Amino acid sequence: MLAAAHETGLVRTLLDALPTPAPTTRLGRMGRATLQTLLLTLLFLAVAGLRRTWDLRSYTGDALALLTGRLWAYGYRHVERFLALLARAGAAEPLTDALARWTTQLWQSEVPPVGSPDQPLSYYIDGHRKPVYSADRLPRGLIGRTGKIEGCRALVLLHDAHGHPLLATTHRGDQHLTVGLPQITARYAEATDQSAITRIVVDREGMGGDFLAGLVAAGCTVVTLLRADQFEGLASFTDLGPFVPLTRDRHGTVVREVASGRFALPIPAHPGETLPLSVALIRDLRRQVPVPPQDHADELDDPDWLAPRERWLADQPSDQRQWWAAGWEATAAPATPTAPKLIPIVSTAETQDALSLAQLYIARWPQQENIIRDWLLPLGLDTNHGYAKTAIENSEVAKLRTTLEHRRDRLHQWAESARTRYGQASRRADRRYAERKVRGDALYRALNQQQDALCDQGLDQYRLRRIIRERKVEIDAELHELDQRYWRTERERDAEWRKLERYCRDQRVVLRQLEELIAREHHMYELTNDKDQLMTVCKVALVNLAMWTRDHYFPANYAHATWHRLAPFFHVPGRVTWERGSVHVELRPFNDRQLTRDLHTLCQRVTDASLQLPDGRQLVMRVAALPACISDLHRRC
Repeated sequence: MLAAAHETGLVRTLLDALPTPAPTTRLGRMGRATLQTLLLTLLFLAVAGLRRTWDLRSYTGDALALLTGRLWAYGYRHVERFLALLARAGAAEPLTDALARWTTQLWQSEVPPVGSPDQPLSYYIDGHRKPVYSADRLPRGLIGRTGKIEGCRALVLLHDAHGHPLLATTHRGDQHLTVGLPQITARYAEATDQSAITRIVVDREGMGGDFLAGLVAAGCTVVTLLRADQFEGLASFTDLGPFVPLTRDRHGTVVREVASGRFALPIPAHPGETLPLSVALIRDLRRQVPVPPQDHADELDDPDWLAPRERWLADQPSDQRQWWAAGWEATAAPATPTAPKLIPIVSTAETQDALSLAQLYIARWPQQENIIRDWLLPLGLDTNHGYAKTAIENSEVAKLRTTLEHRRDRLHQWAESARTRYGQASRRADRRYAERKVRGDALYRALNQQQDALCDQGLDQYRLRRIIRERKVEIDAELHELDQRYWRTERERDAEWRKLERYCRDQRVVLRQLEELIAREHHMYELTNDKDQLMTVCKVALVNLAMWTRDHYFPANYAHATWHRLAPFFHVPGRVTWERGSVHVELRPFNDRQLTRDLHTLCQRVTDASLQLPDGRQLVMRVAALPACISDLHRRC
């Protein structure tokens, strides 16, 4: 692997990407050979079985010494100080860009690109969170493997169509993939001097109407999965075509079938608008899911309708529903109706080839999910490096505080408005009461004057009482209307009074909640990710290096081998002989004969390739011969 790092230009790329510090600093006084040795130590920590620099305190092996060209491997203090110097000098950003350039050049020259002018290259993007166990409160995220929400770091990983990890970036734990995806695509395109990525395959975490609409507006095609809460059965899709076989088992039976269709995704930012999506609807015949119960409203018209608590007998004939009668025998309840599980794969591009669309997304599982599980995690991607923290605003408390402050301001505004309306209603009620009193006094005064005038005219009592009664009815009707206006205003005033009281009471409750929130607020800290990103660069580079070595020098039956299968070949003991122009490595054979034959093939291919180490010497490998007694024992067995 050391020869492969030199052959692929990894060592030179990392050294050239290091920033140039001031000559007076410790990092500036280091020579290029020292920088190379320390970088190789960080790069090959996982090969030596070490997870972090702290493990160097008890490391007694000689693998790191051989890989770095020293008599003894560096200790913990030297390597950790070098890592801290790199982080302080801001080397994480240029090394990340250098990693993107190196991985792109490595695989574009080795693996033919999957794509054409009409079919652009596909890139797989996924998020990964690694927990950070700390006594301080850190930004939290969902840890997919455990299902728990814990303080963590968030990683965004970009793979090519063949599953090679091209780039990885580190962020705070509560960052969503919809935020990290545009960032990593723009960064990769800028670092590699390529055009913008035009086709992305991502999991359902990136399934959002506003997010997809923004990517479509930027000219990017996205292939993803619909979430389970975004559709309800086949009725949610339009223009469904016939289902065709997608996957068969070893007996030739169809276990998955796919059909093309359309789906209208709502855009929350623009109510009433939808984003049209092409759908490859997979129907998994091996997995059955319960069918939602149907509405039983039509059973009301059935003369044999049962009470709701007797629905468990609905499948029985009417003469066998007397479960209380003697001799009644129970029968098995009907099976729960099920239907094949639906897996809707959607694309923002217009396509009718559902089979190709489904295969494109299904390839993400082995090409990205398995790479993370079989390569990145075994080589220490989940190991945290550096725990320096800076105090930040508690995002969870800030969100709640903003909600409470917004409610407090609204209540204050509503209270002021209610107080204003109460004052207006009070003045209006007083005015209408005065108007009613003045009008009533005037009307009854005029009535008394009319009664006196009629009495002076000598009108008889019967006609006098009738005229006065009729006039009084007219006056009471007019005054009743004025009374109604007054009492209507009184009711408005009372309603505004109750609103004002409720708003003032709620203000006190909200202010109490704000004080309690401030009292129990915990300080939140954000991790400094420079050290962790530097080690992530080394781990991603190591994975690509191991894959490149596997593809070039291992036998053909190792084409899909993972790190766990290759690790014994890198850990096999042996003897190293240093000569003037070459380095001879003699490896001890395995106990297993097949592994020994594979080891012979590996050594022969490495020797035939004439690989050179960073110091210019040629690498020569061979398998040591077994002693005569052991060889004779093997022949007897």
